[in-house]
Amino acid sequence: MPELRHSIAHHYHERTKYNPETINSKSQGLDWPKQPVPFKEYKIGSTIDLKPYIQETPEKFADNPDALWWRRLSRLLFCSYGLTARMPSMGSAVYLRSSPSAGGLYPAELYLVSRGTPLLPAGLYNYQCRTHSLMRFWESDVWQSLQDACLWHSALENTQIALVVTAVFYRSVWRYEDRAYRRIFLDTGHLLGNIELAASITDFRPHLIGGFVDTAVNEMLYIDPQQEGAIAVLPLADILDAKQNLPRGRTALPSATETEYPQVPDGELLSYFHRMTEIQPGTTGKLNLPEVLQDKSIEDKYNFPFCQKISTLTTPIDWGEKLDKLEVTILKRRSTRAYSGEDLTLDELKSLLDFTYQPQHYIDQDLDISPDYFDLNLIQTFIATSGIEGLEAGCYYYAPKAQELRQIRFKNFRRELHFLCLGQDLGRDASAVIFHTADLKASVAQYGDRVYRYLHMDAGHLGQRLNLAATRLNIGVSGIGGFFDDQVNEVLGIPQDEAVLYITTIGRPR
Repeated sequence: MPELRHSIAHHYHERTKYNPETINSKSQGLDWPKQPVPFKEYKIGSTIDLKPYIQETPEKFADNPDALWWRRLSRLLFCSYGLTARMPSMGSAVYLRSSPSAGGLYPAELYLVSRGTPLLPAGLYNYQCRTHSLMRFWESDVWQSLQDACLWHSALENTQIALVVTAVFYRSVWRYEDRAYRRIFLDTGHLLGNIELAASITDFRPHLIGGFVDTAVNEMLYIDPQQEGAIAVLPLADILDAKQNLPRGRTALPSATETEYPQVPDGELLSYFHRMTEIQPGTTGKLNLPEVLQDKSIEDKYNFPFCQKISTLTTPIDWGEKLDKLEVTILKRRSTRAYSGEDLTLDELKSLLDFTYQPQHYIDQDLDISPDYFDLNLIQTFIATSGIEGLEAGCYYYAPKAQELRQIRFKNFRRELHFLCLGQDLGRDASAVIFHTADLKASVAQYGDRVYRYLHMDAGHLGQRLNLAATRLNIGVSGIGGFFDDQVNEVLGIPQDEAVLYITTIGRPR
């Protein structure tokens, strides 16, 4: 009987794991002369300058509804992916954005598609973050093409504009090689978290679409699929316009599950895997793909009588009148470079978890109570605590629906965490290290190989909410996408079936 092969998603994950015995031999070093530029340029097109709208107070535009609409769009784009700092560096300066990126490489590009409005003519626009402007590079109506590519998703019926996030693969591959695919989708998850929250500030409502015919969206945007690929579509409803209702439709759709794949050489694995996760042309109709069962319950995990259980119920974070503190927080967020090693309080940890996993607690603050994820039922959260005042050191499982921590290991893991995070001091000195994982085999069974995208974007989205909650509370925070995969499971007692997706460290900044 022939041996059953794993899916290409499982194969890719295994191939790109970091192992302490092989990590040094796999690194090719950085080719600095070939460092990619993290900005897209167009030689032909017309520019819409968004800076005047964000630099002026809303009072100046009080009697000008058109200018107020532009100000809202300007703030949305700036809070989502705008430039927030310029750092000196060897060679060219490094520009930091409102959304974090592994290595400061920013593989994501942000496009805007207009159906055609009195203020924004039909066509395709690219957000130029260096100049905070929109570059209109295609002047014809493509909305029906977008609807067709998204299988006539209901969220595109009444909306007038949509954002499309793409990835320019080489920007991340230059540093992270084949493992860059993980980083790209974690980065995109952070960006999706920013878009969701920036929209709540500016009276827009995005709906996340992950199921679309890839080649159709790529062709619509006139991008080279060997270099760049679409990874998320977000119709934007203007909630000040009663006609633009946004029905809740399917966010994630399945792709095929590929098991008949060749032995792909290192350096070609990322591009091959991306092609295998695509929804193929020929998929037609109005979301006529099979329904995905989402009955997997994660709330009974580690619910043993002898488990120490800690409630995480707490007072929600105050984001201020008209969410003014949320906008400030988004723009001042930075990844922490070093921790002092001092303890955080249990109440601070509870506040971080509350904002990240309990959005329904923020309805009184006008934050959307149901942010879009692909499927949070697939994501598990484990927390290794080393310095939380009032909480015993160890590894805990977080049950979001029960809102409690369940202790599964009794130990201070500082030394091990330093090792697991590739010797980064952030792992050793953090007060707590949060791990997002998923059962890859079960996830592929639900969504096919495309689920690998969904899992990492959801993990990055959760990571961005952790980032912003920590920044609001003056707590240090930094995400880590490089770790010794299998050793994390072994040391912390996480089941081997759980693929580690992402790590977020929190602590007192030095």
